[in-house]
Amino acid sequence: MTAAETPDQTTAVPGGCPADAAVETIQREMTVFARRARASAGRMHPELSLVSYTLLGHLEERDGLRATDLAAHYALDKSTVSRQVSALERAGLIERRVDPDDHRVQVLHLTESGRQALDRVTERRRTAFRERLADWAAEDLLRFAGYLERYNAWPGAAPAGERDRAAPGPRTVDGTH
Repeated sequence: MTAAETPDQTTAVPGGCPADAAVETIQREMTVFARRARASAGRMHPELSLVSYTLLGHLEERDGLRATDLAAHYALDKSTVSRQVSALERAGLIERRVDPDDHRVQVLHLTESGRQALDRVTERRRTAFRERLADWAAEDLLRFAGYLERYNAWPGAAPAGERDRAAPGPRTVDGTH
């Protein structure tokens, strides 16, 4: 195995064991991943910020939500979500509709333009992931996918049904559904 295929066994953890070194490597690599994701988000889909993309994806998954539901799901302040929602409305990507069960409540839904933008960005993201993972063996992809699902299933994480739209439904090795 190459160094890229195994955790960095040289990570020094005072009084630690190989598992401690692996946790340090995971933490470091996930931080690098997050930084790269934020940095590349604007280049990958300049029409939608990473936050906007995430909110639109969640609205599509849930077939509409209240702004307070979005704030609760992402553990964000209502004012933060309100600013994001206003920007998405101004861009014509979402619209407010009266909740048929409670006319006092407004539910946010994607517009057709919002769905099209989300679909374009999602396809670009999938293409980028496929390119990045093109030389990985099928077994490695399946193992990596399983590890990510297991990591994100931790009880302190968002419920399984509330994950990002980027990977909906059952997956095959080639990324098709």
